[in-house]
Amino acid sequence: MTAAPGYAPSRTLPLRVEIVRQFKRRRTLVMFGLLLALPWILVIAFQFGPQPSGDGPGLRMADLATESGLNFAAFALSVSASFLLVVAVALFCGDTVAGEASWSSLRYLLAAPVPRDRLLRQKLIVALGYSAAAVICLPLMALLAGTLAFGWDDIQVPGTGETIPAVDVLPRFAIVIGYALVSQLVVAALAFLISTVTDSPLGAVGGAVGLWIVCTILQAVEALGVLREFLPTFWNTAWFDALMPELDWSGMAKGASISITYAALLIAVAFRRFRRKDVVS
Repeated sequence: MTAAPGYAPSRTLPLRVEIVRQFKRRRTLVMFGLLLALPWILVIAFQFGPQPSGDGPGLRMADLATESGLNFAAFALSVSASFLLVVAVALFCGDTVAGEASWSSLRYLLAAPVPRDRLLRQKLIVALGYSAAAVICLPLMALLAGTLAFGWDDIQVPGTGETIPAVDVLPRFAIVIGYALVSQLVVAALAFLISTVTDSPLGAVGGAVGLWIVCTILQAVEALGVLREFLPTFWNTAWFDALMPELDWSGMAKGASISITYAALLIAVAFRRFRRKDVVS
């Protein structure tokens, strides 16, 4: 059976088309608006609320948030990484296939015809791109908002209150953002997998967020012992080690390996599942 004249699978569903389609969706604009507004909301909250003392042992991240722009950016990332960023990543990746199915446009895309593997690959690349932009824009906006509100100064380490020069911490902040991206890969892959199974975008997003919350709860069960270290949420805050006086890679290396392993397995299952899915049922 020969292909139609001029048909080339590699030209179907170009990335630029998918990028524009996803950008025009209301949920994309609303989510980025929320992520960009959150740092300024936190600044206002700190301005009107009682100011922390900023000294003494056992300082929390919140106690040092107003000490410098870098401290504020670290605080904003710490309070958003466990839920808000999880929801953002799940939203972008969970709406990939399920969104098309809910609008009854999935069958027409495949009838274009777009090869199934290419359809998934293009959608996954775009979804990961938007997810990465979401994870990056929040700490960068927080750094800008914190610097304008609290000034550019050296960072203070939570717990001990030690001071590290800002010029030394700035490259490490890139490591922090990079690790935050890697730690969200599990959420992205899980939402992507569920998106290939269900026709409900909310089901895909909610399922990924719900399973992440379950892992967070199990992480607190000390009776599980070392088994907790295999939960994708266990190493979620390992990026704190990049802001310590002595940079420690051990926790981030373990967390990154677990996240990448889980993500690779989940994405592989998603592709295998979608190849056999009946999209006309």
